[in-house]
Amino acid sequence: MTNANADPGEGKRAKSTLASTVYQQLRDDLLRGVLETESKLRVEWVVSRYGAGASPVREALNRLASEGLLGRHDQRGFFLMPVSAEELEELTRTRCWLEERALRESIEHRTAEWEEQLVLALHRLARAQRRPTDDPSSHNPDWKTLHRFFHRALISGCRSRWLVGFCEQLSDQASRYRLMSQHGPGNERDDLAEHRLIAERTLDGDADGAVEALLSHYRLTAAMCMARLNQGDGLMAGLGKTGRVRR
Repeated sequence: MTNANADPGEGKRAKSTLASTVYQQLRDDLLRGVLETESKLRVEWVVSRYGAGASPVREALNRLASEGLLGRHDQRGFFLMPVSAEELEELTRTRCWLEERALRESIEHRTAEWEEQLVLALHRLARAQRRPTDDPSSHNPDWKTLHRFFHRALISGCRSRWLVGFCEQLSDQASRYRLMSQHGPGNERDDLAEHRLIAERTLDGDADGAVEALLSHYRLTAAMCMARLNQGDGLMAGLGKTGRVRR
């Protein structure tokens, strides 16, 4: 029997909440490299994996496609975006352009609150372990969150939410490649020292030095990713330890 007093908008809100949940779970899996690249994402498989109905799943997939984290073929569904040396080069170049402007603006219009947030972000990042001691081949999700928080804090004083949003979108795209740089022997780096140098120069008001440190940080990551791509099995070597899910 239908409840006459039921809120007609309740069903829509529940559907929207479920779609948001699926979106966030699938997005996290994409950025963590859990899913294979260049694979088709069937709605039925996503429904089964994330325990949601087809309608909220399609809504989540469409949202991810609009953000560029998924590809979409008319009448043929969704697929994971492939990685390539050409895209990595373009992505790194564009990210350096935008983040240089955002960082320079943040330093020029610095406030005590912004400086405090940056110091706090660096402190939290320094206290987090990048790799769990019980499984050095994996990566600490808390570190990844704090790493993102640091880079967001760094440019958050630029006075443009649009610019920050574009930078974060590029960061999401770069995360697929960043995973590749973090696997395999010989790829260790003192990333904490890199982040400290960026923060110190930023807090000193040394815009040129801070930009140099930031762009060198990104270009080193890109070079390590490119080395993996240039290997015959670069993609598999980069993603093979991330718990990929086959469909």
